[in-house]
Amino acid sequence: MTARQEIKVPPTNQQIAGHAFLKGMYQDGYYPDHVVDKGRGILLRLCERIEADGPSDLAALYALTHAATEEFNELEAEFEAADSEIETVAREVIAEDFCFVATAYGFSDADVEELIATRDW
Repeated sequence: MTARQEIKVPPTNQQIAGHAFLKGMYQDGYYPDHVVDKGRGILLRLCERIEADGPSDLAALYALTHAATEEFNELEAEFEAADSEIETVAREVIAEDFCFVATAYGFSDADVEELIATRDW
């Protein structure tokens, strides 16, 4: 699966299925919904990969979250093109959702800074 493919199977984890990803960004007009939608897609694909790969430890989880973080790095250009950016509020919202994902899949001991260690934002 390439990083840009759409979700093939929605997440089966009920916590994930019921979660409003990037809610704080959707509620703030500074962030264009069409770009935030792409960020939401990154997080949902991350969940799909976690369910498909079943990482057995934090190192395996971090490999998946680092790849997703790099997708957010690429998304920064789209935010800038829409007169926005991944700044303090967005960083917090994105980091919180990475933590939520880790916890929902049983990795409550994951370090938020390590989850998104490859970030440029």
